Amino acid sequence: MKIIISDKDLYKTGAFINGDWVNSDDRSTYSVNNPATGEIIAEVANCGFDETTRAINAAKSAGVEWIKLSVKERASILRKWFELMLDAQEDLAQILTAEQGKPLAEARGEIAYGASFIEWFAEEGKRVYGDIIPPPANDKRVVVIKQPVGVVACITPWNFPNAMLTRKIAPALAAGCTVVCKPANATPLSALAITELASRAGVPRGVINIISGKTSEIGRALTSNPIVRKLTFTGSTPVGKKLTADCANTMKRTSMELGGNAPFIVFDDADLDAAVAGAMICKFRNVGQTCVCANRILVQESIFDEFSARFKRATEALIVGNGVDDGVTIGPLITKKAADDVMAFIDDAVSKGAKVITGGKSSSQGECFIEPTILSSVTEDMRVFQEEIFGPVAPLFSFETEEEAIKMANDTEYGLACYFYSRDIGRIWRVAEGLEYGIVGINEGIISNEMAPFGGVKESGQGREGSKYGLDDYLEIKYLCMGGLET
Repeated sequence: MKIIISDKDLYKTGAFINGDWVNSDDRSTYSVNNPATGEIIAEVANCGFDETTRAINAAKSAGVEWIKLSVKERASILRKWFELMLDAQEDLAQILTAEQGKPLAEARGEIAYGASFIEWFAEEGKRVYGDIIPPPANDKRVVVIKQPVGVVACITPWNFPNAMLTRKIAPALAAGCTVVCKPANATPLSALAITELASRAGVPRGVINIISGKTSEIGRALTSNPIVRKLTFTGSTPVGKKLTADCANTMKRTSMELGGNAPFIVFDDADLDAAVAGAMICKFRNVGQTCVCANRILVQESIFDEFSARFKRATEALIVGNGVDDGVTIGPLITKKAADDVMAFIDDAVSKGAKVITGGKSSSQGECFIEPTILSSVTEDMRVFQEEIFGPVAPLFSFETEEEAIKMANDTEYGLACYFYSRDIGRIWRVAEGLEYGIVGINEGIISNEMAPFGGVKESGQGREGSKYGLDDYLEIKYLCMGGLET
């Protein structure tokens, strides 16, 4: 064990099936690496189809009793889980930084953010209301109730290995569902650690099951098994499309939080200091590895030079390094391949005429590090305009009119998040309504919280997570028609 934590029992490497920590059937493992140093920090159970099937059966059996608990009883268990997560915040942050790379300050923030979903849905589960509908005749009564969908499959990515999981598990459990979860193989330790805390909080055996390893086998088991009634996925659009297609054979419900290509628009009436600060946190948080980070920065022509200069100064103040070191604000990308992919974006842009304002190279810190980069003289035929970058590269585009900005922003198949800065109330309404995105940040670079609906349109997915709407995807609506009531 190469992670320094006070509660050693949070360091788990087995699968969690029906309340037990187990090895894979063939006792094989896969390695988890620290992206900052390259060292192996864990060997984790390498599970496949059979282990996943057992986990699904365990979830089905556990659901019989879990649904019988009152909403207040479920809420009490979730509340205890939330409290245990906050108590273990430092240990969980150390685990997260070791396997994912983000600076400790960001990791601590993610733990609090992830825990907030458990707290929110512990209470929101008490407000799953039905309806009484005026009947078509006096001898009838029409009632609508909501019931849990059943066993839920959760597949989560590596960029937020804590929060992306709690954002799915918490509403599922609050609604009365049970879950089988597949965290990313690059970052399973965070999922396993919070599952240990869930067990301590009193979540019954089989209600939460965690498996990782043989991705294609696990995916096939989750999508093909008719016991699984819903699949929720956060990840790339191509994978989301495949999972959706695979789920069609058993008509599972799906919710998909997929790729983004977020525009960040700065109009000439914006508060430039606020816009630069918003762009910094929106672009470079988690070294640009977020689905809602600024992917294209569009700046009105009259303020382009001033914004560029201020943004350059702020970017050059970032400190690249190992996330556990004091003062570091930019950590490594998740793998060398990810770093190579980001460099390919830079090389493509430069080869087509883009200018490097700052950065533009691999960092001396290691093979997974890229210098925070700003590009100018960028055009719409470059990959940085058309594709999701997922790295610390900020391409700057100029525009002349409000209409041109909206057209450029919408010129993508994605529609997850977007941002713009303006002080004109008329422009704010026009632009906000004209942007084809599920989330719009207005004079704000951070838009995620547990109380607001998170999700996209177009090829960025379907469904919403968080907020009062976050329970809907885990509930079925049942209509009860009661006849023969006239005396």
